[in-house]
Amino acid sequence: MFYNNDVLITANFFKFFNDVLAPMAKYSIPIIEIGNDVPKEAICQVFENVNQGGVSLSVFELVTATFAADNFELRKDWDEIWRDLRTEKIISHKNYNSFSGTDFITALTLLASYNKFVNNNGRAVSCKKKDVLKLTYAEYAEYRNKLIDGIKEAIKFLTEERIFTSIDIPYTSQLIPLSVLFAIDKNIWFNVSNRKKLSIWYWCGVFGELYGGANETRYVTDVTGMMTWLDDDNMFPDTVARSNFHASRLQQLYTRNSAAYKGVMALTLKEHARDFLKGTEMDFASYVGEATDIHHIFPQKHCVDNGIDRSLWNSVINKTPIYARTNRIIGGVAPSKYISSIERNHGVAKSELDSYLASHQIDVEAIRRDDFNTYYNKRRIALLDLIEKATGKSVPGREELTETTYNQESDEEMYLTDY
Repeated sequence: MFYNNDVLITANFFKFFNDVLAPMAKYSIPIIEIGNDVPKEAICQVFENVNQGGVSLSVFELVTATFAADNFELRKDWDEIWRDLRTEKIISHKNYNSFSGTDFITALTLLASYNKFVNNNGRAVSCKKKDVLKLTYAEYAEYRNKLIDGIKEAIKFLTEERIFTSIDIPYTSQLIPLSVLFAIDKNIWFNVSNRKKLSIWYWCGVFGELYGGANETRYVTDVTGMMTWLDDDNMFPDTVARSNFHASRLQQLYTRNSAAYKGVMALTLKEHARDFLKGTEMDFASYVGEATDIHHIFPQKHCVDNGIDRSLWNSVINKTPIYARTNRIIGGVAPSKYISSIERNHGVAKSELDSYLASHQIDVEAIRRDDFNTYYNKRRIALLDLIEKATGKSVPGREELTETTYNQESDEEMYLTDY
């Protein structure tokens, strides 16, 4: 069948009308009317409820819409900021990001609110959702660059604490108050006493496991509390006062899902841990360049073959950062065998290798004779000592610890992952 052009156009129009326009004309579009007197936080709640089934609108999108009234593209500006920040592996590494646009404006709101408070222009410091929604473009413009500088100083601080990538940050949320503290005064850590207090506060947050839930209130109490503590040695911030790490908790750390687990690894590195094979200290360059990861000291296969309880060998107490190549050399044999192999096949002197092992808080004599019980108990004590040193607080429950002896593992599978 043949059609001239007019007939073909007419046929196409009717098909478009029947397939597209007619169904659209019959479609009922839901409308929610919101009055001018409705506060922004209520509008935000409406948007969140409506978008539960799709991509939910965040507070960042709502602030973006607000700033559009000032002819400012917040999303475009954040993309520019992110291009700068994401070059830092602590911010973005292996597709794991530790900071978002929402984190940025939350931190900026906290910074603006704190400065209002100290200048007697605000009643109280706050950075809840309602406060973020009240953020003005003028405030954003005033504090944007200060916060970026604060984030970069916070990155330097974390690196010195031997946290090298975003994957290894115990609590990404703790980066918000940390960045704000440096934005308030980027020279805060050039005073030795202040630097020590900042470190204690950070590790109390990690080992007190206090940043795991809704944190807006804690952001405020920590920023205001830290600034007070810097001026008065007796006025501890809430996180330092409340932090409590029980000795029994250490053995219960099995995976990176726990902030305290990551904290133990960072403290191990902070004690100048050196690679078993190369003997080089695991600083930022070698940690990233050598594809360092967390592995068992007494290898998994050896432990399983010898009936060592999984709750012991898969604990953080039996793990440490190890270069990828070194871990392949270690394999699954007993420590005495891989130690002998390193000395024999890679030319590492016994005294040197002993110092490398000791740098990981390992009892050298115990590991050389494959004495898991002695090794495990002594390393547990050594790691608890590191936690006390970092937090500046005694670890309760140490006196209740008994020497661990391993038994044949039960059939019940209690712990799931390697690291």
